Amino acid sequence: MDDKAKLLILYASQTGNAMDAAERLGREAERRGCPVAVISTDEFDASSLRDEKIVVFVVSTTGQGDPPDSLKVFWRKLLQRNLAKDWLEGVNYAVFGLGDSGYQKYNFVAKKLDKRLSILGATAIIERGLGDDQHPSGYEGALDPWMSSFLNTLYEKNPKLFPKGPDFVIPDMDFMDRPKIEIVHHDADKVVSRYSNDADLRFIEMQIERARSMFPGKLSHDKKRPDCFLKMTKNHALTIASCGKDVRHFEFEPRSSIIEYEVGDVLEILPGQDPAAIDAFIQRCNLNADAYITVHPRGTENQLCDSKISMKLRTFVELTMDVASASPRRYFFEVMSYFASAEHEKERLQYFASPEGRDDLYQYNQKERRTVLEVLEDFPSVQMPFEWLVQLVPPLKTRAFSISSSHSVHPNQVHLTINVVSWTTPFKRKRTGLCSAWLAGLDPENSSGVNIPAWFHKGSLPPPPPSLPLILIGPGTGCAPFRGFVEERTLQSKCGPTAPILFFFGCRNKDDDFLYKDFWLSHSQNGGVLSEDRGGGFYVAFSRDQPNKVYVQHKMREQSNRVWNLLCEGAAIYVAGSSTKMPADVMSAFEEIISNESGVSSEAAVGWIRELEKAGKYYVEAWS
Repeated sequence: MDDKAKLLILYASQTGNAMDAAERLGREAERRGCPVAVISTDEFDASSLRDEKIVVFVVSTTGQGDPPDSLKVFWRKLLQRNLAKDWLEGVNYAVFGLGDSGYQKYNFVAKKLDKRLSILGATAIIERGLGDDQHPSGYEGALDPWMSSFLNTLYEKNPKLFPKGPDFVIPDMDFMDRPKIEIVHHDADKVVSRYSNDADLRFIEMQIERARSMFPGKLSHDKKRPDCFLKMTKNHALTIASCGKDVRHFEFEPRSSIIEYEVGDVLEILPGQDPAAIDAFIQRCNLNADAYITVHPRGTENQLCDSKISMKLRTFVELTMDVASASPRRYFFEVMSYFASAEHEKERLQYFASPEGRDDLYQYNQKERRTVLEVLEDFPSVQMPFEWLVQLVPPLKTRAFSISSSHSVHPNQVHLTINVVSWTTPFKRKRTGLCSAWLAGLDPENSSGVNIPAWFHKGSLPPPPPSLPLILIGPGTGCAPFRGFVEERTLQSKCGPTAPILFFFGCRNKDDDFLYKDFWLSHSQNGGVLSEDRGGGFYVAFSRDQPNKVYVQHKMREQSNRVWNLLCEGAAIYVAGSSTKMPADVMSAFEEIISNESGVSSEAAVGWIRELEKAGKYYVEAWS
């Protein structure tokens, strides 16, 4: 390795975990005197990868083995066929993946990336590491030993990277220095707002764009300004109150601009935070809610310093910092320890941030889903500067939902089907999902002043042409996108011939959570698009209405001949719903049906499915 080499750490993160792991690895290397650059893959030119000497990739796997959005362009570059087998010769690399072994394609992205780098001639410094959310300590259970081994191996290969050895660590307070961002306070008398009415949609839009542009790090997408603001017009329970689940049907209309979307698209919503929680956070941190601020990277001359685009501190917190829902990361506890004045709190925080305290921190923090506000209240002597809070508090993220309506049928509306998330922690604490609980708490009759920021995006389920036969599998809220599919095909059938649809739905009980029961049944009878006399069919698996549990894959096997016939007619398969076992079980059922109905081997049936995927006829949209 080159004596002047630096350590480049490239990360691809969807939820922030890979970024956090990459930054932690970077800090540990810097503490040993090694020059480090930590960069997101979408901010690095893949064509210059061959010029690097030492590169670590920290990548997560999303959905059904998919790369994070920030990796897609980089990955396409690596897959170019014109790249020579020695294109990365001289590059030394390591890969650490973050995944969940509960999924079929566990850490698929890290494994593919490792293989591709090797094919292109790069040399692995150490065997890839694979973090697993199922581990008692989460992905950090694998990261800690892998990182230690990596740093030691790196020192053996190039001792000059660590001038005083891999065990020498710069003292924490010397290393910590200053936060990465700077906050400028502005004189309220000199702040001029272009909008005098705070209820003005244009003003709210600009506030969101300003706040989310100033926030350090990446939010869920680069588009800071909402596509539109929605008002809720319907909030209807689809399940009975006593069944243990709360699934809602929501309808929205735009406040001003015209909305456009296709079936299969996704709607992202920026949730509102509890005003009482925002006030409690500001009070706990001794902040001035009415102060006008701008936020920018430290050491840069930035136009965001301009008082003309400053905003109230409270507004910035409300729009960008998740203070009462998300759990802080491990580094948050480390930084807290520097600002704890009570010795017993400092010791406990230092223990939590240490390798020895990793498991206890996981139980206290992630398992219990402690919020930033709760953690700060548990350590009352800690007084963190606002700059550190902005840098370390998890960002307020948009939440994505499959659209459950057809724009052609509802031209000025968008519908969502949402499970109101709630659970009990190991210590019997009640927790709820921020966005779903917020939406469920809105009353369309009394929330006319609530403006819901929304973005429209393409999802994983492309809109099918009317001539394409469909096999849909959507248990639970997985039925959401297919409600739009059926609405649209029904409308198309009034104008000309359409291909048949087989739909397999699943729920627990016929009387408790049979979502959209009347809708499905009406379209499966009297010549509807789901009716058997039109070559389609609607089949429901009630998992708990009998002693033996019945799921969608069982209903698929019962209709094996219908499924096979439709596949032979060129049908496309769409699967939506829970991302744990369901997609894998459904794929296994398809493989079994193909093998049994065609007489081919199991291996050939697997190949059949692979060809469907390559042809763009097997789609999965799954969520945890």
